[in-house]
Amino acid sequence: MSTAAQNRFQKVNLATIIVLFVLILAGGVVRSSGSGMGCPDWPKCFGRYIPPTDISELPKDYKQKYVAKRIEKNQRFAKTLDVFGYSDLAKRIREDRSILVPEEFNASKTWTEYVNRLVGVLSGFFLLASLVCSFSYWKTDKRIAVLSFFNLILVGFQAWLGSIVVSTNLVAWIVTVHMLLALAILAICIYTYHAARISGKHTGSAKPLVFIVTFAALVISTMQIAFGTEVREKIDAVANHFQGGYRDSWVANAGEIFQQHRDIAIIVLILNVALFALIRKSFNRHSTQQQLMSFTFLIITLQIVTGILLSYMALPPVAQASHIVLASLLFGAQFYLLLNLFQGVKGREVSK
Repeated sequence: MSTAAQNRFQKVNLATIIVLFVLILAGGVVRSSGSGMGCPDWPKCFGRYIPPTDISELPKDYKQKYVAKRIEKNQRFAKTLDVFGYSDLAKRIREDRSILVPEEFNASKTWTEYVNRLVGVLSGFFLLASLVCSFSYWKTDKRIAVLSFFNLILVGFQAWLGSIVVSTNLVAWIVTVHMLLALAILAICIYTYHAARISGKHTGSAKPLVFIVTFAALVISTMQIAFGTEVREKIDAVANHFQGGYRDSWVANAGEIFQQHRDIAIIVLILNVALFALIRKSFNRHSTQQQLMSFTFLIITLQIVTGILLSYMALPPVAQASHIVLASLLFGAQFYLLLNLFQGVKGREVSK
């Protein structure tokens, strides 16, 4: 297959990665604006491909109609959980009375969620295009095509899980899984992009210690993102308790989970300071590794700024959306750095 076709895959895959970050941003805006239930059904929105702009466009019994649909869908999901042995979770979903509370129509929230779904559809098309283009590497590296196919299946599962997020009225643990699955899809795209770029090329060597510290930093960052979704879920519970009022006290009432999130942030900073020293010692300043490390520190600095804004300025929505996007960028940069180092460690072992 021609080099032009392989270059096309790299460009399409890179564009897919960018679209996935935009999708995470859109999801962050939905979360921070409380628009997650802006569309009570899925994949349509209020039974339409283009949602309404005014409540007058909806039938009078729209609340009861969509609550009934959610109950039916949740019953099917609970049965699936029973099959896989998660009876306790199934029972909690069946007994969750919050899904019986209908959502009031809000045009702003509806269209915010709708745009998020449109970006999701766009990312699906880009992943499909990546799969088609990935076959240019079939003879030289089958992993690229296989993983591209798997990623398309994964994004289909992610879309289904998104429908469960809606039908279960944003049940906490499902939201966390939804976010982690988004990172997995992103990681596969980054991996195939990296594999395509180094296909048939020799890579430099890296000390195993650098790889180990990078891997540890990546794991801690992923844990931090998971804790972050749980902090947000706790904040939502506090906000509901105060019925949306007393916003200045939400963080103070978040409990231990917020303190744990802050403690892990300190660990993230310490690990990356150590990693920066190792990278600086092992690679020249113009190397990909040093550039990625500099980008990582920029992201961490911005993360600290947004974290301070969230803690001391009553959770401004812009800071919330920025915080999750920056966390995802940090994950992406660390994972891409790890891939470069991993190739280096393998090359070092072979040379021995």
